[in-house]
Amino acid sequence: MLVVLGIPLLHMELIVGQYTRKGPVHALSIVCPLLKGVGIASVAISFALCTYYNVVITWALYYLFNSFQNPLPWENCNNTWNTPNCTNQATNNSGSVTASQEFFRHKMLEQTSGVEETGGMRWELFLILVLAWILIYICIFKGVKSTGKVVYFTALFPYVMLIALLINNVQLPGALDGIKFFIVPKWDMLQSVEVWVNAAVQIFNSIGIGFGSLIAMSSYNSFNNNILKDTLTISIVNSLTSILAGFVIFSALGYMSYLQGIPVGDLAVDGVGLVYVVYPQAFATMPASQLWAVMFFFMLLCLGLDTQFVMVEVLVTSLLDEFYKTLIAIFKRKELLILLVCAVTFLLGVPCVLQVGIYVFQLMDHYTAIVSIVFLAFFEVVAICWSYGVTRLSHNLEEMTGKRANIFFRVCWLIIAPVLIAVIMVFSVIKFKPARYESYVFPPWAQGVGWVIAMFSIIWIPLGVLHTLWKLPGSFIQKLKLSITPYALNELSKSPYYERGGTYRDPGIPVITSTIDLPEKSPAETYF
Repeated sequence: MLVVLGIPLLHMELIVGQYTRKGPVHALSIVCPLLKGVGIASVAISFALCTYYNVVITWALYYLFNSFQNPLPWENCNNTWNTPNCTNQATNNSGSVTASQEFFRHKMLEQTSGVEETGGMRWELFLILVLAWILIYICIFKGVKSTGKVVYFTALFPYVMLIALLINNVQLPGALDGIKFFIVPKWDMLQSVEVWVNAAVQIFNSIGIGFGSLIAMSSYNSFNNNILKDTLTISIVNSLTSILAGFVIFSALGYMSYLQGIPVGDLAVDGVGLVYVVYPQAFATMPASQLWAVMFFFMLLCLGLDTQFVMVEVLVTSLLDEFYKTLIAIFKRKELLILLVCAVTFLLGVPCVLQVGIYVFQLMDHYTAIVSIVFLAFFEVVAICWSYGVTRLSHNLEEMTGKRANIFFRVCWLIIAPVLIAVIMVFSVIKFKPARYESYVFPPWAQGVGWVIAMFSIIWIPLGVLHTLWKLPGSFIQKLKLSITPYALNELSKSPYYERGGTYRDPGIPVITSTIDLPEKSPAETYF
């Protein structure tokens, strides 16, 4: 999935962003006016993620603050929040709950029995959520240049931590069993369609395809930047990081398996359970447990900040692309606009720090990061690869770098990626599983709310179609022809060659004098 979907689609998005010099909304309006809603949908997904993703940073900060205690508060069952079923070590008894699980459920979250029971505000988490947004704002309020400087630390420090953790973990008894569980394939699982769907969704989420972030960030590149180098670097580093993290995680799981006499497969849970339950439980039994816990959760904080930076920047970039003059007239400074974006997304994320918050988080994550993204990726590929065309895309790459896309990318863009995503989309609908959290299955009304959340992004695609057809001149057939003609909405104007707000960007980029009559050639080919 990385080779035939991840790398080609990453390359595609970087080309579109760098060539159009715009965020996802305007970039998709340029390449395929009919499907401009895809760009709006990608921003909607980033907006939805912004509202709830920062709770992951909140949890990391909560654990980080508690990691300075001796002993660690999730190390034993001698605490006020523990129940009679609490045990210091996991057993095969289904009624027992580990001290680490109880700290997560009863101390930090104070979670209710289900989404039907709202509970009260977790004021500690609320204040930490405020702190998390303050950290985000401080790091990004000066724009992408200041964000880039912060990312030098937040992106590189986790590698130091991962290597240190791996060196420590491989020396623990049982670590080899965990690593074997990680790297030895179960070939029969390849017969499951669900495995392939999950692999594709993981690639989209891991690389960031379909979220608008790649288009937004690449729009700030120089016009002649080497896109292929960026594509391969991002893809390879991303995959190697996942593999490195896998060795770190499963060596610790092997150690837990050794201590508790439980097969590794029974410990290998996913999502928040792995990060905030199983791994802290492993730390509690290690020498210098406080040190490792502090380092681990500080690493999680850095990783979370990286992700949140990009999603907030997608929102800001898209707003400035569309309403620059109005927003600057109102706010005077870009910093105040970023402050407003952070404040609004913070307020919408408050339900995640209620006692019912874990269910809100799981519901939003399931329907945003799994359901919506597959639909969005399909229509994005249709808009760019089939409507705009592989030939145009390849010509754009040649204008910027001097080299056209090779046969591998052209075949993936034209045939393999669209077909694969279409198949995955169909099977994801057929094999769809309702949202759940551990053994709790969300009731039908909550599933309905989840679909509303999913439609919050998807609905922009048909709305964009209707708006384009209404806005374009001529008969219905003329509207339809124009709607799949690049630049037909005349929204490009001078913007590819100017910074947002009117500052000249690159003297090497041509000026467009006509935006409607270019069905086969880009502006740069016609007027150089």
